[in-house]
Amino acid sequence: MGNGPKAVAVAEGVTVRYGTTTALDGVSLAFPPGVTGLLGPNGAGKSTLLSLLSTARKPRSGTVTLLGEPATGRLRVQRLRHRIGVLPQSFGCYPRFTVLEFTEYAAWLRKVPAARRRERAREALRLVQMERYADRRMGALSGGMLRRVGIAQAVVNEPALVLLDEPTVGLDPAQRVGFRALIKELGDRCAVVMSTHLAEDVAHVCDRVCVLLDGTARFTGTVAELCALPASGDTEISGTAVEAGYLHLAGAAAAAG
Repeated sequence: MGNGPKAVAVAEGVTVRYGTTTALDGVSLAFPPGVTGLLGPNGAGKSTLLSLLSTARKPRSGTVTLLGEPATGRLRVQRLRHRIGVLPQSFGCYPRFTVLEFTEYAAWLRKVPAARRRERAREALRLVQMERYADRRMGALSGGMLRRVGIAQAVVNEPALVLLDEPTVGLDPAQRVGFRALIKELGDRCAVVMSTHLAEDVAHVCDRVCVLLDGTARFTGTVAELCALPASGDTEISGTAVEAGYLHLAGAAAAAG
């Protein structure tokens, strides 16, 4: 697992199957503080891995350790969930709730003490630059604003681990740039695991990257190390270089398969 910062989350030898389909096959990965990207095509196992880290799913085999504790046992899992923040690719909300009401509701769900819910909701909205829209109805928000409130509800409980599933999908270029800056700032506060299929997201946001292909981890390391994989040895960190490194791995996997 390496000698870097202590991991906030660890998946060791995890396997998940849906019927006859293997979504994850003996995957072992560690997630330290900062932003780690899960890069891979649809069906690679990224969302399944996030579901394990969120405790929403149990592996068929292998172990998941969160915040230094095994993710087993009903009471322990419930306690761990209160220290995890999750932004699914599409999250439901009550359109008639105001932004503040929705964020406070998320704080209630995550067992934030009643005396601190309003304060924590406002702090979370300040972090995502949405406090001035606190009284706006959720149903009146743009896609970019909804994503920001999604981050706010994910961090309202001051989590040690934040899981983001394709957070920039559907955003226009300007919104994507702003959202990347927000995710990078979030990585200074806690461990962030971000699922994406966009090389540009990895290049601009991530400290580390894990490439998942066909349910297996084909690479884990720094973004610079991924960029240096192709024969050109390009060490410049850019979307093009990340994509080249990814395609190098995908080509090697196809040749071996």
